[in-house]
Amino acid sequence: MKIYFLHYDSEDEALQKWNERKSRINYDNLFVLFKENGRCTKEILETFDNLNYKNKIVFTHQPYPDIKSSFYIRGFENEGKVGDCFAFMPDKPYMKYYDQFDYVKWFNNGIKGKRAISEQMN
Repeated sequence: MKIYFLHYDSEDEALQKWNERKSRINYDNLFVLFKENGRCTKEILETFDNLNYKNKIVFTHQPYPDIKSSFYIRGFENEGKVGDCFAFMPDKPYMKYYDQFDYVKWFNNGIKGKRAISEQMN
């Protein structure tokens, strides 16, 4: 993996800024989002579900009732993965796929798990 620091005059300056910002991360207040891709297995979803993060969501192409952190994104059922969430939905051209999930409520309330998210969205 490469990280490009475009707005710095030197490697030392970029490293200093990186370390400053890194030190401000509140590891008790992380929001982790994962999207099911074509290589994602049920085992990977279960592993993600068991990660020790309070606020985590995995977008899935089908419902997984036993995966507490999953959120089913409708429209990708026949693809075996979650496709382009930034695309407009064919049956609702005013809405993108990711609009099915309420990010604002998730970020503001720090809710964990799909059950709480589903309850919020009703």
